[in-house]
Amino acid sequence: MNDQRHLLGGLLTREPGVVAAGVEVLSEALAEQAVPVERVDWSPPPAGTGQSLAAVLGAPGHADANARAVRRMLTARPHLVDVLPAREVLGLDAGTFLHAGPPLEWADASGPMRGALIGAMLLEGLADTPEAAERELERGAAALEPCHHHGAVGPMAGVVSPSMWMWVVEDAEHGGRSYCSLNEGLGKVLRYGAYGPEVIERLRWMGGFLGPALQAAVRRNGPLDLMSLIAQAVQMGDELHNRNRAATSLLLRELAPALAAAEDVPRERAAEALRFAAGNEHFFLNPGMAAAKACADAARGVPGSSLVVAMARNGTEFGIQVSGTGDRWFTGPAGVPDGLYLGGYGPGDANPDIGDSAITETAGMGGFALAAAPAIVRFVGGEVPDAVAATQRMYEITMAEHPVLQIPLLSFRGTPAGIDVTRVVRTGILPVIDTGIAGREAGTGQVGAGLVEPPANVFADALHALAEIA
Repeated sequence: MNDQRHLLGGLLTREPGVVAAGVEVLSEALAEQAVPVERVDWSPPPAGTGQSLAAVLGAPGHADANARAVRRMLTARPHLVDVLPAREVLGLDAGTFLHAGPPLEWADASGPMRGALIGAMLLEGLADTPEAAERELERGAAALEPCHHHGAVGPMAGVVSPSMWMWVVEDAEHGGRSYCSLNEGLGKVLRYGAYGPEVIERLRWMGGFLGPALQAAVRRNGPLDLMSLIAQAVQMGDELHNRNRAATSLLLRELAPALAAAEDVPRERAAEALRFAAGNEHFFLNPGMAAAKACADAARGVPGSSLVVAMARNGTEFGIQVSGTGDRWFTGPAGVPDGLYLGGYGPGDANPDIGDSAITETAGMGGFALAAAPAIVRFVGGEVPDAVAATQRMYEITMAEHPVLQIPLLSFRGTPAGIDVTRVVRTGILPVIDTGIAGREAGTGQVGAGLVEPPANVFADALHALAEIA
């Protein structure tokens, strides 16, 4: 009785608190009367998912499986250990190209993907002209395989051919390896579907000089703790997807002395390599993606876990993979990002979402760390409160807060990490991804940057698959 009186007394003497979940009419009416309202972004689970949710959430060991998977993701320790040609480290032969996203055939490839594949044909000497390259690709002269199937990731089109050099990242905690190509810089580049002479010339310079120079620097420096570097960059205003300014500076600070001291790299060539890297604020994106891939791969293959271990787009489809369902892809149509456009470009010039770079969001970076990078809104649109709200919303669909990636603006709270399929379906909240926007036509290049969400069906499909094996 005394407890009840105490409770009622508190209700009568304190200002009431109102939480509105998915009821806009109620929250708006209260707000008009100056009543403080906490709005929760919520919608009912999609029709037909109730039984699957019950089966997965009620399965013996489900919670333990998720705890194990997310713990492996968060305890991974990716280290930069080498730089090697794709033919050597991935075993690619002249007739095999890797690409971003889930599996794709030439007939279904978008403009930027086709442009990047044409460029790869020219780079490898498999065709003399773009027209000849396109004819060869149409007749199936090259095997196309997802980067993810080889432990690799690639930004935008993500095309990797045998002569390209790759960052090599090793997980010092769990032992896995991951790979990503070198960043080409800005402007007309292969990853956005450009394949003109200047693109091929740059790629040949990267293969003939930049790759070997970086290899010498990395080997002389020794293994570089990328997660420690990423954690510093987050506290310096990066979110590690569309903003890598601090991370690039930190990487060059680590590698520059080793590059300068490398006996087999002439001084003038070392300076050339450093100028190239320093002139591109996204230079760190690629080793950062490989680090995120190492973290996500550490969580793969845990039976019963609903943790997302890959989000990737090929310019046509958006796909996810889940820890408890092996290498199976769940796909849906890729959407067009909503953002800011360069020059005279607009939404009509934009290709649907493309690239493996959403591996950063998968591991608790990128769009999930927007609150750490308020300046990003000048690049992708919106206002600073929008960036903070985006990160706060992601806590609703993730399993943990990253113990290393801490956001100063949120009192050093860890970034939301470990996307849970069941939470996405239950809440209706989709992961937020900040990304570049490629032009629809091959050869156009980048036309803007913005935010995009996955198609909701991929999470419902993954949930049903998990229910079948629960």
